[in-house]
Amino acid sequence: MTYQSILVHVDQSRNATERMRIAARIAIAEHAHLIGVAMTGVSRWMYANSAPMFADPGMLINLDMLRDKAQNALTEFEGIVKSMGVESYETRLVDDEAAGGLSMQARYSDLVVIGQTDLEDPSPSVTPDFPEYVVLNCGRPVLIVPYVGHFATVGERALLAWDAGVPAARAVSAAIPLLRRAKIAQVAVFNAAGDLGKHGEQPGADIALYLARHKVKVNVSEQHAESDVGNALLSLATDFASDLIVMGGYGHSRFREILLGGVTRTVLDTMTVPVLMSH
Repeated sequence: MTYQSILVHVDQSRNATERMRIAARIAIAEHAHLIGVAMTGVSRWMYANSAPMFADPGMLINLDMLRDKAQNALTEFEGIVKSMGVESYETRLVDDEAAGGLSMQARYSDLVVIGQTDLEDPSPSVTPDFPEYVVLNCGRPVLIVPYVGHFATVGERALLAWDAGVPAARAVSAAIPLLRRAKIAQVAVFNAAGDLGKHGEQPGADIALYLARHKVKVNVSEQHAESDVGNALLSLATDFASDLIVMGGYGHSRFREILLGGVTRTVLDTMTVPVLMSH
């Protein structure tokens, strides 16, 4: 398995450059086509009844400003990928709101790269629940990059949160192109004693064998956390000097806000390294 097509969300947020560089490095390593997508933030549904909207000169001016801002972000993206030597890339300017529009674009790629929500750097086109929505609705693995920090490597020392569930299985499978290049992939099995029916006699042994067959260097550790597994996982990532967390994204469709499992919510809020999630 390889990534043939990688999509990265492009905007002018303060973590965008790091996000684009990470996507470019993965594209170079995988010889993949890289797609930079910038959204205007104007929902596609507004265009269904566009005549009144376009009759307002003020609205047209605002639309032009939004398109100019998105185009400026794409110009920065193009400069970055050219300087880094990405072999194949393209830019897309999409008239749509960020979460729904990017989720639709993502379905035609193998990996999606987005940023963690930064409440101190709000964007009118990106809602606070943007990462959650994309994870739950794009149908593809999503690599979420923290809004602070510089990440020289992503995946050399990977930490896999394994609970033998479907989302975790999808995330591990989706991460294999990254894990094959890892110096070590550390599988962490939390609180396995309470669910031996899923894990078997040797928790983590089956997923370790699966990864080893994909030429991944793997180690397994059993962990115990009384209640806050999310913070325990992040603490473990620090202990292992991990530069990537791989985990399932648990939740449901949007209803009022996004309803997510506690572990997923904690990691999305307080991540310190990139996280690859799949739902």
